[in-house]
Amino acid sequence: MTSPAPAPPAAAAAKSPPPRIGLAGLATMGQNLALNIAEKGFPISVYNRTAAKVDSTLSRAAAEGALPVLGHRDPRDFVLSLARPRTVVLLVQAGPAVDATIDALSPYLDAGDAIVDGGNEWYQNTERRIHQAASRGVLYLGMGVSGGEEGARNGPSLMPGGDFQAYANVRDILEKAAAQTEDGPCVTFVGPGGAGNFVKMVHNGIEYGDMQLIAEAYDVLHRVGGLSNSEIADVFAEWNKGELESFLVEITADIFTVADPLDGSTGGALVDKILDKTGMKGTGKWTVQQAAELAVAAPTIAASLDGRYLSGLKDERVAASSVLAEEGMPTGLLEKINVNKKVLVDNVRQALYSSKVCSYAQGMNLLRAKSVEKGWNLNLAELSRIWKGGCIIRARFLDRIKKAYDRNPELANLIVDREFAREMVQRQGAWRWVVARAVEAGISTPGMSASLSYFDTYRCNRLPANLIQAQRDLFGAHTYERIDRPGSFHTEWTKLAREGK
Repeated sequence: MTSPAPAPPAAAAAKSPPPRIGLAGLATMGQNLALNIAEKGFPISVYNRTAAKVDSTLSRAAAEGALPVLGHRDPRDFVLSLARPRTVVLLVQAGPAVDATIDALSPYLDAGDAIVDGGNEWYQNTERRIHQAASRGVLYLGMGVSGGEEGARNGPSLMPGGDFQAYANVRDILEKAAAQTEDGPCVTFVGPGGAGNFVKMVHNGIEYGDMQLIAEAYDVLHRVGGLSNSEIADVFAEWNKGELESFLVEITADIFTVADPLDGSTGGALVDKILDKTGMKGTGKWTVQQAAELAVAAPTIAASLDGRYLSGLKDERVAASSVLAEEGMPTGLLEKINVNKKVLVDNVRQALYSSKVCSYAQGMNLLRAKSVEKGWNLNLAELSRIWKGGCIIRARFLDRIKKAYDRNPELANLIVDREFAREMVQRQGAWRWVVARAVEAGISTPGMSASLSYFDTYRCNRLPANLIQAQRDLFGAHTYERIDRPGSFHTEWTKLAREGK
């Protein structure tokens, strides 16, 4: 009697379906996002021009739990490995590299397939590519990805904008891969066109302001209060338990605890060995440029950008310090401020909080202005929600920002929301005290000062702009409006002034 043939192994009985999503560009961010998606149970194909990047990604996938990652070294094989409608995520350097990657993959894409650019791209480049892709029937998304390499691996904040169908095709994947909060996954369809990239750009502008303000707080604590690195670490760790709880405050506390690994003999802090020159990749500059074009005041963000520019002039700053010292300028504090450390720490906390509110307010107003110009219909409450987790500017008070816009989607400014207004009024005394002490000591606090000036200007019901309008009318006949009657007026100021004399 013949024995029946054994049943085939489960793996051979039914071939696994092809992945629905692929990722091209396997530098740190790309690798981590691909592994994140695979870990959430979605098989993913990956591709990179450099085969070694593919190999290292596959090695990591095997080491981190035999994750379902399929490697490809040829663009055709990569695209054709995907189930239709195909979705290809790009995580390559913004600019020409994106166009080159699209050119390499496009011959193998069909109508209905989608490209998702996850880089920090200029929003108008995304809008151009949307039109180019549409001519071939290909869908296109520009998707902001925030959270750095850790966020990409464990859950970033995702800001996709462009073709809604492209988002819908992989919405379930993005919602699982994104950071998770009590309000849901940190991803939402932002809007049409380049909305996703624009929102990510402003996110980064707010990030610039936030980092500058934190650095100024450190500078005042260290130079006015004489706090040591360990004391500053403790201060930021304590602040992270309260209203200032945020990713940036948390990592700042950690930074001050790290000893220099290259100087084991003294055990000095690594942060003290870092050159005081700040790098940047352009999104902060774009944010300030857009604010200027849209006539939206963003002085805190602009001050942070100027701070980075000035930090880059290291040699000039050293030379200036020397020249001014020869002319009698003190090289240390202009004035020694005798303060109680506990009072200083509490006042700096309040100044930092108030300044941060102004920075976020400026970013939100810029988003609203662009939304009106482009017809994007951005939901500021929803954007605040998806920034609560995963991203660099995630902070406890984003929940309250969300609620402020939920209460009033047309809110003119965060600082006139009743809750924030009450807090700003309560903290403005400490805020002014810190800025004044910094000025007395000769410590630069451009971010805090810009935030305070923004607050004071916005709350002022009568500015000296009347004089500026009079000047403009005198030298350029630009006319002016009056407070007591409608219409535009022009006056022959010089003639009347001379007649008066």
